Amino acid sequence: MPAKPSGKAQGKKEPPRLLSGGNPQIPKGDGDAPVQAYIAAMPGWKREAGRLIDRLIVRELPQVRKAVKWNSPLYGIEGQGWFLGLHCYTRYIKMAFFHGVALEPLPPVASKDANTRYFHLHEDEVLDEARFASWVRQASALPGWVP
Repeated sequence: MPAKPSGKAQGKKEPPRLLSGGNPQIPKGDGDAPVQAYIAAMPGWKREAGRLIDRLIVRELPQVRKAVKWNSPLYGIEGQGWFLGLHCYTRYIKMAFFHGVALEPLPPVASKDANTRYFHLHEDEVLDEARFASWVRQASALPGWVP
């Protein structure tokens, strides 16, 4: 009896694998599509939070540049580099402002990198949309991170 074809062989897309902490493994790519694939693969409550974060960024910066690299969505300004990255952890979503030390108010979590500051969003918290939008506007006006 012949072997039954796998889901891939039958044309079915398998869901992205979740790495440690529940971070989706998404192939790197530029543009909105890989970022939306990452958000769709975020587990549980993080998916809707990811949609909200993405919507707020696009509302503030309609021409924002998007990509997924290193299994993390990045947001930037063309010609300036990346100003923000997201990453899923078990209990929170980490938002990395790559020049966060220049933001007012200062995002609350320090980094090993002297310029980077983090904001962690936990399941039981409500995102302060006005403060986040302000950080996005401020961060987008600064020189971005260029890998």
